[in-house]
Amino acid sequence: MSGAKLPERTSIFGCLAVILLSAQCGAAAPPAARPEDPVVQFVNAEIRQGWTDNEVTPSPRADDGEWLRRVYLDIVGHIPPADQYEPFFADKDPAKRSKVVEKLLADPDYVRNTTEVWTNLLIGRNTPRRTSRSGMRKFLRESFAVNRPWNDIVFDMLTAEGHFEENGATNFILAQLTGNANSEDYHVEATARLTRLFLGQQVQCTQCHNHPFNDWKQNQFWEFNSFLRQVRRVDHQRYDPKTGQNVDDYSELVFRNFDGPVYYEMRNGLVQVAYPVYEGQEVSPKAPDRRLELARLMCETDPDHALARAFVNRTWGYFLGYGFTRPVDDMGPHNPPSHPAVLDHLTEEFVKSDYDIKQLIRWICNTEAYHLTSQFNKGNEIDNPAAGEVPLFSHVYVKTMQAEQLYDSLQIAMTPPGGNQVDNAAAQAQRDRWLKEFLEIFGGNEDDEPTLFSGSIPQALMMMNGPLVLKAISTEKGDYLPTVLSNPKYRSDNARIQALFMATLGRNPNRSEMNQLVRMMKGHKDPLAAYQDLYWALLNSNEFIVNH
Repeated sequence: MSGAKLPERTSIFGCLAVILLSAQCGAAAPPAARPEDPVVQFVNAEIRQGWTDNEVTPSPRADDGEWLRRVYLDIVGHIPPADQYEPFFADKDPAKRSKVVEKLLADPDYVRNTTEVWTNLLIGRNTPRRTSRSGMRKFLRESFAVNRPWNDIVFDMLTAEGHFEENGATNFILAQLTGNANSEDYHVEATARLTRLFLGQQVQCTQCHNHPFNDWKQNQFWEFNSFLRQVRRVDHQRYDPKTGQNVDDYSELVFRNFDGPVYYEMRNGLVQVAYPVYEGQEVSPKAPDRRLELARLMCETDPDHALARAFVNRTWGYFLGYGFTRPVDDMGPHNPPSHPAVLDHLTEEFVKSDYDIKQLIRWICNTEAYHLTSQFNKGNEIDNPAAGEVPLFSHVYVKTMQAEQLYDSLQIAMTPPGGNQVDNAAAQAQRDRWLKEFLEIFGGNEDDEPTLFSGSIPQALMMMNGPLVLKAISTEKGDYLPTVLSNPKYRSDNARIQALFMATLGRNPNRSEMNQLVRMMKGHKDPLAAYQDLYWALLNSNEFIVNH
């Protein structure tokens, strides 16, 4: 696109922004038949009881466009291709939403998206030095592709040894082992990250003192820490003949002899000792492999099923916007869940299903709460967890797109109807470069999701004039815009405007938007530039970059 057209674009952007800010979603569709699964029915009944007890009126059921866009973003990590909406709208099968969930769970992008989500959680978005992101991804991708039980996946990460690419499961612990291997603090980060991600407990402050709010004591931190003392990282180098220097080659996780207690200092200066204990179950300090014993306790024999409970809570939060506790990784008597019966029941059923991740997603995505619109009403305005209220799930909570979702959605937006995205090593490398630039400009890490609303000039320019958005509004043959505009199906301005709205926002423009945009198109000297302006404005709208 030539620079000469930029002034014309800026002259109507303000108008387009005003039109889009006044957007209202269409009327909610009538309720369809709910799934008959008893787990889903139990969850629905408990959530409804919460509405009754708190005297809130739930929002209506989301219309098909809003729901389809939501479930695509949540399961496969991108908006639906534009050609998926019309057949879904036309389908009169009461079970069509459940069938879409099944279709998406069988899509390769489900594996890719779930792999990205957990890679970011396990090793962070900014890959630690001497850690293999590709190795971590490979392990997770192969696990999610065959729907391995969650407890088996965690078991492998807790007990992994070897080369960081040959055994990608090693990278979770490798990413946490930094500093001097002989230091008492060497395994501290691994202890804190492991308990937070897999057990839903934030115990990092108990390294130095008893937790002020939950039941964890300082001795429990070091008892847990002692399970990890028999492992260390070894970094290998190789000679580079081009530079004449040694360079990083690979890292591995190896066993090290350790059969003694862990010593820690209390605030009063007294030194105490800790032996491996998990939830009151003692393990002999002479055990040949303490990590193996920990994995068995956490993943196989724990009567409280803390591993399953933490995963259920985190997964519910991923799909519904908030977990049963806030935050999702701070569970315990000090922070009771909003819906304890739902959390208990889903945990029990998840364990009975042999930790079946897809089955848990099926249950969640078929609940009544997941099918509500994100628009609240006068009867449920108090259901606002962002303001500190307990979540009642009487409407869907809006979530900002994750960086990976934004990239992949822009890729979908620039793919013409019937076209295929390129998915190879070069495409992955390009994606990684964009995500790196995104993080450099927007900031954030695995604990602090970078958002698109902080309003800095570099952020605005990256979205407005970045190569990805400019590619999406390209007028080259074969790109999205010229393909749509040349399609006989979209001869009128109304049809073209509807096509662009559906491709980006998953809805048709309302009457006010349509009237204003049709007038704008007819009054523009360059129709092609006018549609570029419209598509640009849609891609840069708040409505595009949130998952609602």
